[in-house]
Amino acid sequence: MIRPRAAAFCLLVLASPAFAEDAEPADGGTDAALVEDLPIYETIVTAGRPPTPRLDEERARSRVTRDDMERRLPRSAPDALRYEPGVFVQQTAHGQGSAFIRGLTGQQTLLLFDGIRLNNGTYRQGPNQYFFTLDSQTIDSIEVERGGASTRWGSDALGGAILAMPIEPAPRAPGATDLATWDPHLVLRAASADEEEGGRLATNLTLGEPFAFYGGFGGRNVGLLESGGPVRGLSSGEPAMVPRFADDGRTQLGTGFDELTADGRALYRISSAQRATVAAYAYREYDAPRTDQCPAAYAPWDECLRYDEQFRTLVYGAWEGEPHLAGLDGFRATLSWQNQRERRTRERPSSGVENIGRDMVDTVGVTVAARTQRAAAARWLGFTFDYGVDTYHDMVSSASWITFTDVGYTRELDRGQYVDGSRYTYGGAFLDLSADLLERFVLRGGGRVSWIAARAPAVPETGGDGVSRAWAPVVGHAGLEVKAAKWLSLLGNYDRSFRAPNLDDLTARQQTGPGFQFENPKLEPETADTYEVGARVTGKVTAELWLFRTLIDGAVVKRPMSVADCPPDTPQCESSWTRLMLVNADDVSEIHGVEAYLGAFLPAGFETRLTAAWTWGEGPNMGDPPSDPSLPYDERVPLSRIPPLNGTVELLWRHAGGLSAGASLRWAAAQDRLAIADLSDARIPEGGTPGFAVMDLRAGYRRGDLFLLSIALENVFDSAYRYHGSAVNGPARGLVLLLDLGPIWRL
Repeated sequence: MIRPRAAAFCLLVLASPAFAEDAEPADGGTDAALVEDLPIYETIVTAGRPPTPRLDEERARSRVTRDDMERRLPRSAPDALRYEPGVFVQQTAHGQGSAFIRGLTGQQTLLLFDGIRLNNGTYRQGPNQYFFTLDSQTIDSIEVERGGASTRWGSDALGGAILAMPIEPAPRAPGATDLATWDPHLVLRAASADEEEGGRLATNLTLGEPFAFYGGFGGRNVGLLESGGPVRGLSSGEPAMVPRFADDGRTQLGTGFDELTADGRALYRISSAQRATVAAYAYREYDAPRTDQCPAAYAPWDECLRYDEQFRTLVYGAWEGEPHLAGLDGFRATLSWQNQRERRTRERPSSGVENIGRDMVDTVGVTVAARTQRAAAARWLGFTFDYGVDTYHDMVSSASWITFTDVGYTRELDRGQYVDGSRYTYGGAFLDLSADLLERFVLRGGGRVSWIAARAPAVPETGGDGVSRAWAPVVGHAGLEVKAAKWLSLLGNYDRSFRAPNLDDLTARQQTGPGFQFENPKLEPETADTYEVGARVTGKVTAELWLFRTLIDGAVVKRPMSVADCPPDTPQCESSWTRLMLVNADDVSEIHGVEAYLGAFLPAGFETRLTAAWTWGEGPNMGDPPSDPSLPYDERVPLSRIPPLNGTVELLWRHAGGLSAGASLRWAAAQDRLAIADLSDARIPEGGTPGFAVMDLRAGYRRGDLFLLSIALENVFDSAYRYHGSAVNGPARGLVLLLDLGPIWRL
C-alpha cells in the first residue's frame, strides 16, 4: 500500500527534466581502476591532506560512503548503518535510532562527529536518540569500529565506536582563475510510507586559493508511519503491545516528527601543510512521540510521552597540519562547545495531568592528537607513534513540572530527571605504537590513563544525598597482523576498555521500556576484555571473517525492585508495573560471536556485498532466588536485547553513463533468548521477536555533480517486520525518492 500524497510528490519529481552534460563516471569522478583495486568499504585517504580522525585499521571495521547513502536512501544516520556487518539498528521511536555493535548500545558504544565525542554524562543505557541528531545530508562517511576502543577514545567504547565525518568544503579547482566560485545544490526528498516531504539547500563557496566554505539548511515533515501490519509474539501469536495502530491496522500511532537543520563549515589553508577549520551544526527535532509510550502498554489511548524538543548544537574550531618533523609528522587540535537540549511532555488527559521535563547539557571539549614519522631502527624494523590528550566537561541543567490541566495550575517539582547543577568531567592521555617487522608482521599496542569525575548536589526533599565520585582507569590494547600474502592478512587483537558510571546511572529517574528506573550513586566502572581473531582478503574480491569474545566485569544491569524501594516524591515509580535500579553484576558477563563480510566486483558493471553476524550474550541473574527452592531459578541468564542472527545481501549494477540499479535483502532470524528485563519490555512481543526477510529495489541516475535522481521501492513484499528490541515496525511497501539539482546553469 503506497500513500497517495507522498507518491504524487515522488511522481512530480520524477517528471522533472534531467539536465545533462558529457557523461562522467557514476561516482562523480573517481577513477574506476583505482576503485577496483581497493576493498569495497575501506577508507580512501587523499594524499597531501592533513590528518583527520580515523579508526584503527587493524580492527574489525567498515565504512558507509556518501555514495552508499545516496543509493540506499536511509531515513537517518542510524538507518545508514543497517548494511554494516556486526551492526543492528533498533528504534524505540520513529524519530530515534540506536546502533547495537556486538550486542552493546547506548552508553556502551561511543559516538563521534569529526573526532568530537557526542556521548556526554547523561547518555542513557539502552537504545537512544542521539545519533539521530546528526543530519545524514551533511555526512560524507560513517565508519564503525567493532570491539573495544577506549585506548584512543576513552570511556564508553566497550562495544565499539562510530565515527561520522562531515562533508568538507571543496577547494578551488586546479588552474581556476576566478576569484570566487559557488556551487549550490537543491535536494528534495520524499517517502510514501510516512508521507515524508523535505529538502535541503546547500552550497560550496571558494574565495581565492586559501578559503572554502560549505553549508546549508534543510527540513522535513514526517507523518505517521505505515507498516505491513502488526508483529506477533512467538509464543502467543498475539500482536506486540506497542505500537498501537489506527483503524486500518497498519498505520502506527506515536510516530511522525518535524525536523530543521542548518550547518556551516569554513576552511582556511594557512599553508600547503596546515589548515584551520571553523564549523557549526544545528539540529532541531520537534513533536516526536516516543512510540512505546504513546500510548504505553495498558495505558489509555490518549496518553503519550512526546519529545517537544530534541535539539543539538555543535560549534568547534580545528587546527591541523603535517609539519613532517621526526616527533610531529601530523597533528590535529580541536576546541568545541556542544549543547544538547531535550524537552518532553507526558500527556495524561484522562487524569487531567501533564508531566513536563527539560534537560540541557553544555559540553566544552579540547582534543589534541598527533603522530610521529616512521623511525627505522633497522632495515627490517620501523616504529610509528600516535599520541594525544583530550578532556570534556559537562554542565547539566534539569527541571520538571506537573500541570493540572483541569484547573490550569502548574507546580515546579524539587528535581528534574537529573539533578540541576550536576557536573561531569572526563578525559585522558594515550600513546599508541605500531611496529613493522620484515615487511610481513605488524605489532600494535598502546595504553591510556583517564580521569573522570561526577558531581551532583544533594536534594534532600527527594531522598537524594548528592554525588561526589572520581575514577582514574588505565586501559590498553595489543595486536598482531601477519601479512600472509599480498591479498591476505591474519589479525589477532586484545583490548581492555572501560565505562565509568555517568550522571544517568548515578542520578537519573526515568521511564524506560522495561519499567521505571531510578538511580544508584554507588555504581562502579564496568570494564571489558575483548579477544578477537580475523582474516582479511583484499582485491577485486574483499572478504573478512571475525570471531570475538568479550568479557564484561562489573557490567551495569537492571535489578528488579519493589514499590517500597521507590525514592520519595516519585509517583511514576509507584504507579509503574515494574521498577528497576542499575547495579553492577556480581559475576562476569560474556558476549561472543562471528561476523562475516564478502564483496566482489563482477563482470559487466555488477557488484555484490554480503554480511552476516551472530551474537550470543549471557550474564549473572541479578534477581533474588525464590523462597521456594522447588521453583526454577537460573544462575546465568541471557543479556538484554542481544540481536539475533542477521545479515544483508546487495546486488548493484553501475553503468559509466551514470545509470545504476540494484536489489537488497535484509534478514534476521527469530530471537527468543530473552533477559529478565526483556520479559517486561512491551517493545518485545511475548515469547520473542519473529524473524524477517525484507527486499528493496533501487535505481538511480547521476550526471556528475549536476544532477542525481535516486529512487527505492522498499519492502517489496509488504512484510510486517520489526528489528528485535524496537518499538516501531518497519515501513510498509512504498517509494523513497531523492533528487539533487546541482548548478545547472553551467551548461
